[in-house]
Amino acid sequence: MAYLCIVTLLWSFSFSLIGVYLASSVDSYFAVMLRVVLALLVFLPLLRPKSTSLKTAIGLMAVGALQIGAMYIFFYQSFEVLSVPEVLLFTILTPFYVTLLDDALAKHFSPFHLLTAAIAVAGALIITPHHVNTGFWHGFLLVQASNLCFALGQIAYRRLPGIGEKSAKTGEEGIANSSKGTASALNQFGWFYVGAAILLVPAYLLFGNNTHLPTTATQWGILVWLGVVASGIGYYLWNQGARQVDAGTLAIMNEALKPVGLAVNVIFWNHAADIPRLLMCGLVICLALALNLWGNRCKRRVA
Repeated sequence: MAYLCIVTLLWSFSFSLIGVYLASSVDSYFAVMLRVVLALLVFLPLLRPKSTSLKTAIGLMAVGALQIGAMYIFFYQSFEVLSVPEVLLFTILTPFYVTLLDDALAKHFSPFHLLTAAIAVAGALIITPHHVNTGFWHGFLLVQASNLCFALGQIAYRRLPGIGEKSAKTGEEGIANSSKGTASALNQFGWFYVGAAILLVPAYLLFGNNTHLPTTATQWGILVWLGVVASGIGYYLWNQGARQVDAGTLAIMNEALKPVGLAVNVIFWNHAADIPRLLMCGLVICLALALNLWGNRCKRRVA
């Protein structure tokens, strides 16, 4: 849970940084490619190929290609037709994707998780804008494609076998009760960015626009921060957190980014917002989280 809260705060700045400094001025394919390459460079020295089975490595690459490779392509394209608040608010359906996809892979239905996710979505609806621009449907579909990729990537990582476990040949213990397990997960995570890079580097070479590269130190600095911190450290912590909480908590935390991101947009960039509605949104999402945690405790007592 702590990991998810930390990353929520980190990512809340990303929306505004992209929307204010990069969108419409820096080629989106270049931006996402550079972010992933920088994140890969952070984890490459930590990568221990011999400690990861081929199946786990391929699984991590597939998850990375989906969760941040395909997601980034759709996500950055949405900024071409939507404002920062609209991009934030059109992600409100992500909790439904998380809970339903988790249920589908587990082959069971969890109505309680769907209920708490619905409460979180209702909270986000409180700050839904009354007016949207002419690119509404195009932008909305781009954001939903991005959300679906991100949600499926999270659920796939939660259920991917071999994460945080050493190769059977080494005879070392897995993550369950060993401090070495955390290091092992860290040593494996580079494959996640390898998969994303396999998708994004060709995408940039095929569709990128070399006439719209960063031109200022600010733009380059933001891209470095987004690559090293938001993408590198952020996705590692988020995915580790996703494996440590239930699907309901994960779904609600996906929604928590909206009010936090909008608050950052207001505080640091002085963009207009309905503060009472923003606070109400945050309270409802907190209520959904509290209800979900209460329900989990009740289940453990019954068990």
